[in-house]
Amino acid sequence: MAPAANGINGNGTAASNRLSQAPVHEPGSGEALIHIKATGICGSDIHFWKSGRIGSLVVEGDCILGHEAAGIVLQCGPGVANLAPGDRVAIEPGVPCEKCFLCMEGRYNLCEDVQFAGVYPYHGTIQRYKVHPAKWLHKIPSNVTYAEAALLEPLSVVLHGIETARLSLGHPTLICGAGPIGLIALAAARASGAHPIVITDLEAKRLEFAKSYVPSCLTYQVRPSVEPEQQAREIRRLFGAERDPYFAPRTVLECTGVESSVVTGCFAARRGGSVVVIGVGKNVMNNLPFMHISLAEINLKFINRYRDTWPAGIACLSGGILSLKELVSHTFPLEDATKAMSVCSDRSSGSIKVQIVDEVDEIL
Repeated sequence: MAPAANGINGNGTAASNRLSQAPVHEPGSGEALIHIKATGICGSDIHFWKSGRIGSLVVEGDCILGHEAAGIVLQCGPGVANLAPGDRVAIEPGVPCEKCFLCMEGRYNLCEDVQFAGVYPYHGTIQRYKVHPAKWLHKIPSNVTYAEAALLEPLSVVLHGIETARLSLGHPTLICGAGPIGLIALAAARASGAHPIVITDLEAKRLEFAKSYVPSCLTYQVRPSVEPEQQAREIRRLFGAERDPYFAPRTVLECTGVESSVVTGCFAARRGGSVVVIGVGKNVMNNLPFMHISLAEINLKFINRYRDTWPAGIACLSGGILSLKELVSHTFPLEDATKAMSVCSDRSSGSIKVQIVDEVDEIL
């Protein structure tokens, strides 16, 4: 057998990105060997692939990318009692130390010693076979496909954001950004009972998709030449807030991490409202409207990944509360992983969620 893996070294140049052979490891104590059947490409993968870093996270050698994945258990190591060969599983990619005070408090997403798949030096899931701790593998029911299960990772980001925002039934919500995270947030907010919902984006095609995906939503196309405060006024009008500021959005889910979008969200939120930044942005933001945030008591919050979200996410998908399969716009076989990365990184491709699938039926 010739398992393949996408690798990238530390300089992030095109010449360093390649498809190559990856070793198949035996599962150790508490581990399972997984045949990865589907992996979604995330914006962070593109950052690592193109530039070799995201902020302080730097790729300093070969590293297999990917962290949105699902597959089938092939082998279990000693001490694994919760899984057996043949089990279909979704992979929670972050493995915390389980010893620090944050892990002890249950806030394991903040662990500073987390081993996160696809972040150097920990190999990710764009490969045929991967060993992973069994504790961080979640069984999926038969009515959830591998492609849907691979979307549990971005869904988990959204679930953590919604829980942090305390989004509530019947209250207006603004979602900034109609990329994969924003679209999942749109579906989740609708399922949570938020109404009305406005979603923004730079690209008209993404807003058209958002409208077809959740017909009850309202859309707003961002214009880079217009100041955030003016755009916020226009967004508030969509909620009817020009008649009564009570109807301005109580909750803003900012899914881009772009500074101007965060600023727009802060101005759009009603006084006393919450803005939760789900997107990942620059190291430093210098232009946040501090006095407005202060005087309006805007609750500006941030999240880091997720914790204890996979069971809820699986319940959402298996119970029909959410449907995410519409978001998968492109699929590629594992052997075309570099092509998949190129399509995902090309804004003109019209991609929403690109997935790499492995239909090979190989048993070690």
